[in-house]
Amino acid sequence: MSSCVAMLPCDLGDGLVMRRSTAADAPAIAEFNSWVQGDPAKTQPAEGEVWWALDLLRGDHPTFHEDDFIIVEDTATGRIVSVTNLIDQVWSYSGIEFGVGRPESVGTLPEYRHRGLIRAQFAVLHRWSAERGQLVQGITGIPYYYRQFGYEMALDLVGGRIGYPQTIPALKPGEVEAYRFRPVAEADLPFIVAVDAHAAQRWLVACVRDAALWRYEVFGKSEKNLTRLEWRIIETSAGEPIGYLGHGFRLDGDGLLPMPVCELKAGASWLAVAPGLLRYLKAAGEGYAAQAGQPFAGVYAALGPGHPLLAAVRTGLPKVARPYAWYLRVPDLPAFLRRIAAVLEARLAHSIAAGHSGELKLSFYRHGVRLLFDAGRLTSVEAWQPRPEDAGAAAFPGLTFLQLLFGYRTLDELQAAFSDCWVEGDEARVLLEVLFPKQPSAVWPVS
Repeated sequence: MSSCVAMLPCDLGDGLVMRRSTAADAPAIAEFNSWVQGDPAKTQPAEGEVWWALDLLRGDHPTFHEDDFIIVEDTATGRIVSVTNLIDQVWSYSGIEFGVGRPESVGTLPEYRHRGLIRAQFAVLHRWSAERGQLVQGITGIPYYYRQFGYEMALDLVGGRIGYPQTIPALKPGEVEAYRFRPVAEADLPFIVAVDAHAAQRWLVACVRDAALWRYEVFGKSEKNLTRLEWRIIETSAGEPIGYLGHGFRLDGDGLLPMPVCELKAGASWLAVAPGLLRYLKAAGEGYAAQAGQPFAGVYAALGPGHPLLAAVRTGLPKVARPYAWYLRVPDLPAFLRRIAAVLEARLAHSIAAGHSGELKLSFYRHGVRLLFDAGRLTSVEAWQPRPEDAGAAAFPGLTFLQLLFGYRTLDELQAAFSDCWVEGDEARVLLEVLFPKQPSAVWPVS
């Protein structure tokens, strides 16, 4: 197969051509995705995939454009045989924003697999992402697959707690609900943006959404788009907004109503809101179950580990749902470390190594990085090549350092899992534990 990441369209050989999408491709891409994505044994197209693709190609998404899909066509038949796309996002790392490229809708017809079509498309997607100044790429997907393209599982993906109809607390006799849950209106968007920004302070990594993105999330998606949520404002009985939530518009395959988003404004009590929130979700789930003619199994608070709601209602949500993981790719690690230098300096300043001066060489065996500190300031981050006579102060095999960088694992956890992860001396261990502590993050899986 020819290498042609610099320019599209591109002849891949064997009658296959790789090119960018146009608005005219929307029906064909939607049809392709409806059959290729999800359960390979499906006997009917996935309607949610149809509407997700159509919405992305409609032209009104704040960060996605009609040519952000890549298509591979078989010129002999005119069929689309493989598809990917790139969704632009902004994430934050302890408050510092950075661009992220989100490969999505990755799929190939079974009879065209094992020809390197996805590899060729990812080479283009990575080039696009670099041209857009994005320091990280992130994708959700099947186990192992994206490791082939330089990704490491390094961030929690959903997870949370599950409650059943019988575990959700009922109102006591004579008690009335203290909170109401109403549909979001256009006038609520500034409130949502502000509460979202406040909530992001809780997480190491979060997705940054401005008013335009929130408008699209709440009002811009088609009814059956698989990424759409039902949005509600949480307000007191007096009509004061105190938070918002987003839950599924139908039950999932296990009969659960998922709620991947829920936030309260500063000073609001999760303990006070939680019982009424669970009762609202139970009623909504029972309504969807009745419409679909299926049993209602319960509520899935898919908020990720560390969310305050999960601590407030352990009895109401008794089952722990373990998180999956985001795949992350950081093609220029020194550039990303320079981007978050202020965070690293602040961690150092509030530690037992305050004011530290010296170097920290980290080996990844085939390459490495050197950090230089002067009186607590990170003055230099540069690529560094390990050598037998200079192996550095610590080593991380493969891409495992990303797990430490993104707060996904502690240094001790990495060393327990990987025998070839080592640290030389107290100074390096203290610096690594101070600079890269384990912290929860929360990023929605789709957009």
